[in-house]
Amino acid sequence: MKTEKEKMLAGELYNPLDEQLVEDRLRTRLSIKELNDSREDQVEERHRILKELLPNASDGLWLQPPFYCDYGYNMLIGEKVFFNFNCVVLDVAQVTIGSRTLFGPNVQLYTATHPMDHKERASGVEYAKPITIGEDVWIGGSVVICPGVSIGNRSVIGAGSVVTKDIPADVFAAGNPCKIIRALGQQE
Repeated sequence: MKTEKEKMLAGELYNPLDEQLVEDRLRTRLSIKELNDSREDQVEERHRILKELLPNASDGLWLQPPFYCDYGYNMLIGEKVFFNFNCVVLDVAQVTIGSRTLFGPNVQLYTATHPMDHKERASGVEYAKPITIGEDVWIGGSVVICPGVSIGNRSVIGAGSVVTKDIPADVFAAGNPCKIIRALGQQE
């Protein structure tokens, strides 16, 4: 029989109030508090906290607090990724972020979702769908990326967009819902 954590990671319905998951989130919240309360001149301390909070992050991560996530261990982060102020990552499922991707302030990535059936939803179960963001992507400020979305390499998502469907590589997309505005050329 699968644990609730195994169900969560498999994208199945699971109980988020499971003791192991509650403990994992508490540990993460304490690390986030420590990170968000740290000072700009505490570079080594922030580095230590980020290694603990985001163990699957590559070198060169630049994260500007405040920052929030559910677990941290479900994020696979490439090299030289930048998160501006006040980003939120609900990493109930895996969040993969390619190298040199930039996030504006207030960006929100949601893998968590809930059943559409009200009776099932009322039971307290939830599930998640992974998010994948390619390399060299720029996500503008206050963008919301919904569960199960993939964004292709080198694409740009305009500020304030709500991304509900996959976005291919090499495009500028914006709006609510987010849609492709135009292709991006190699010289831009």
